[in-house]
Amino acid sequence: MTVIGIVFIILGVLAIIEPAVAGLAVTIFVGWLLLFGGAAHLIEAFGGGGVGRVLWQLLLAAVYIVGGLYLLTHPLLGLGTLTLWLAIIFVIEAVLEVIGFFATRGAGGSGWRLVNAVITLFLGVLIWVHWPSSSIWAIGTLVGVNLMMTGFSRVMLGSAARTLA
Repeated sequence: MTVIGIVFIILGVLAIIEPAVAGLAVTIFVGWLLLFGGAAHLIEAFGGGGVGRVLWQLLLAAVYIVGGLYLLTHPLLGLGTLTLWLAIIFVIEAVLEVIGFFATRGAGGSGWRLVNAVITLFLGVLIWVHWPSSSIWAIGTLVGVNLMMTGFSRVMLGSAARTLA
C-alpha cells in the first residue's frame, strides 16, 4: 500500500508541475472512455427491445462516439471544452450545496456545506472567468492534487497497518 501511495504522490507532483500535459492526458483518457461507451451502446442497440429502444441506443452511441473522436482528434480544443464543462459543473454544484445548506442548516456540521459551496463557487467562477486560458492549468492541477491526496492517504493507511501488525 505504501509503494502505491508513493507512486500516486509522484504522479500528482508531476501533474501539478506540468498541468497542461496532465490535462491533455485526461482529455485523451476521456476520449477513449467515450469511444468505449459508444461501442457499448452500439452493442446494446442490437440487443433488441423494440424500435424505440434500438433508436435510442443508436443515438447515444453516435453522441458518445462523436464526442470521443472529437476529444481524440482535437485534444487541445477538447481540453478547453472539458475545462468549460468543469467550471459549469462547479457553479451548479455550488448552487445546489447552498440549497442543501438552507435545507439542513439546523443540523450539526451543516455549516461545512456552506463552506464547500463558497469554495466550489470560487473555483468555478475562477475557471470560468479565465477560460480558455484556465484550460492550461485547471484540470491538470485538480487531477494532480487528487493524485497527491490519494497517495498521502495510501501511505498513511500503509503506515497504520504496519503499526497495527
